[in-house]
Amino acid sequence: MSAERYNRQIILKGFGEEAQQQLLRAKVLVIGAGGLGCPLLQYLAAAGIGHIGIVDDDTISLSNLHRQILYTTADIGKLKVEVAAKRLQEMNTQIGIIRHPIRLQKNNILDIVSRYDFILDGTDNFESRYLINDACALLNKPLIFAAVSGFEGQLAIFNTPDHLRPSTNYRDLFPVPPNKGEIPNCAENGIIGVLPGILGTMAAAEIIKLIAKIGQPLTNKILNYNLLTQEQYTINISHGNGYTLPKTVDEFLNMDYQDTSEGPQGYIEIDASELVKLQQSESTILIDVREKHEVPVLDKQIYTQVPMSEFGAFLNKEFYQKHVVLICQHGIRSVAAAEALQEKYGDAKKIYSLKGGIVKWRDHFLKS
Repeated sequence: MSAERYNRQIILKGFGEEAQQQLLRAKVLVIGAGGLGCPLLQYLAAAGIGHIGIVDDDTISLSNLHRQILYTTADIGKLKVEVAAKRLQEMNTQIGIIRHPIRLQKNNILDIVSRYDFILDGTDNFESRYLINDACALLNKPLIFAAVSGFEGQLAIFNTPDHLRPSTNYRDLFPVPPNKGEIPNCAENGIIGVLPGILGTMAAAEIIKLIAKIGQPLTNKILNYNLLTQEQYTINISHGNGYTLPKTVDEFLNMDYQDTSEGPQGYIEIDASELVKLQQSESTILIDVREKHEVPVLDKQIYTQVPMSEFGAFLNKEFYQKHVVLICQHGIRSVAAAEALQEKYGDAKKIYSLKGGIVKWRDHFLKS
């Protein structure tokens, strides 16, 4: 250990050399190298966490850069986990960085999580959150949870007993997952770039407190933060009911963690070129399910706007077109709309969702 590198921590009253040694011995897994993961990873690496694992199967895109501060314009198209690992290793050559360029699923998460002491969930979808929560509860791994949306963020620590009552888990807050499209993520709802930086840094502080055994970590509590007012408050989490938490590996493997990365049978995800082909048919209707305030505004002579907030009423109406193409900003709400139409019409109509939405296909899309 280089005492000079960590000098300002070691000389801090209430921290000291023993706490620094505990950081160097710790193994921390960060799931998601995005807006929350980037600042979190930087501060963990700088603080001297000895072994840091990074899980992410995504590549860097231009829309990431306003908040995912480990990456530059030159990194667009590269794997996040590879770029992040390289930068972190350059920051601190005395620690180990382990790359996991995969998507966590039931068949691999238990093996990966079992290798680490502390788990940080920085994902942005509910399927992953429940999967990670249940795996950590089964393996008795402390879980630090962070989430952001719009101008607000949340932070909590699960599965770490406070010696006064049994530990809580994510399902005590949200017993069952919401329906697809019911709650938009930051890709749909928007996010101001500094917010995940603030929450990610807070999460790093909580991990350091847990490892070094200092302060009062947010065990069995959830912190709510509002960037617009700089107000925050903390509430205790009580044990809930109405959910099933797997108690064995077999029970875990039999749980249903629905993966939204792949559409179920019945509707088809298409790209922009396929959309243009379908558009030529008189039997095709193009439906924009974004809300009315969202941009860019599409040509209303070509695209029918049916916001998701009004989609229930639309389902009660009949239309003659056989081919239905659903479009949204990022291809998330359009999947939910496609499923709803598929449930109503079955094989009577051909249902399509524009994969990646307007943002991914913007240039081609707006010319069509």
